[in-house]
Amino acid sequence: MSKTTFSISDLASEFDVTTRSIRFYEDQGLLFPSRKGQTRIYSGQDRVRLKLVLRGKRLGFSLAETRELFELWDETPTGSMKQLQLLLEKVEEKKAALEQQLKDIAMLQLELDSAESRCREAMQQLDKTTS
Repeated sequence: MSKTTFSISDLASEFDVTTRSIRFYEDQGLLFPSRKGQTRIYSGQDRVRLKLVLRGKRLGFSLAETRELFELWDETPTGSMKQLQLLLEKVEEKKAALEQQLKDIAMLQLELDSAESRCREAMQQLDKTTS
């Protein structure tokens, strides 16, 4: 039988995040635990949302972008088509940014290789003149 509610420490342990991070996501309007006194009680939906927040973070999505996707999902059953279209747009943006970063990294590597070669040549020249 799968668990239907979770404590903050359950989720922190499962997803290897701090309880402070989970409270931050709650403050950002991404999670909505119920309360029993001072104790937060997270639902299965909160667990899924936390998993999606963390996945989005790994993929480079901002919390605002994740919140926007959640809001579309929560809006109406037809919100899911809007959500998928928005997600596709965001994925394309992230891929384009990564492509540019790869090009920038390749250019930087070439520049570093060139600088390294010039330094080694200069060292060899100095070595010849001091021997």
